[in-house]
Amino acid sequence: MQTIPILVYGSGGFGREVAWLAEECSVGQTRYPVCAFVDDDDSTHGVDVNEIPVMGWDAATRAFPDARMIAAVGSPQVRAGIVARSAWATSRLVHPSVLHSRFVEIGEGTVICARTVLTTNIVLGRHVQINLSCTIGHDVVMGDYSTLAPGAHISGWVHMGARVYVGTGAVILPGTPGAPLVIGDDAVIGAGAVVRASVEPGTTMVGVPAKPTRAR
Repeated sequence: MQTIPILVYGSGGFGREVAWLAEECSVGQTRYPVCAFVDDDDSTHGVDVNEIPVMGWDAATRAFPDARMIAAVGSPQVRAGIVARSAWATSRLVHPSVLHSRFVEIGEGTVICARTVLTTNIVLGRHVQINLSCTIGHDVVMGDYSTLAPGAHISGWVHMGARVYVGTGAVILPGTPGAPLVIGDDAVIGAGAVVRASVEPGTTMVGVPAKPTRAR
């Protein structure tokens, strides 16, 4: 039996969900015991959250030098910064209930939560987060550190850049083989939005149909 010890970076809500995910993934011949939460907030150190100790960066490194890290932080930009300054190896976690074809590529550090469905010819980059009950259609590319909040639905022929955030219940409609719908780097798709055209990098889209937000 293989044991892969895990450090979950972040002790907030999603960190606790990732700890549960690791427990759920500990089936068959592989176990993913969570050794500790790692948190930058000194006031959290030395307490237990859901029976798991919370530690600082240096203490966790000393205590668990062979552990692999999962960055359980929702912000793509913050998550990218955590990974960039970390010397830990990372691990991917895919809930046993996830349905996907064998033609799905999953990058290191990626987390896929329960009841998600991925169809075929999909590429997920590094440290992607896919939350509960999402769907991803054929020929979708998700760039490094991109995030789908719960219940997001991505149709076929969509190419997402790096550090894209798609809010709860948002829908991205399909592109075409010759003209995939493109979501640029660092774009934000608001909760419940319906995106039917490509989105420029760094743009926040809200509403049905989704439109760029305007500064007040």
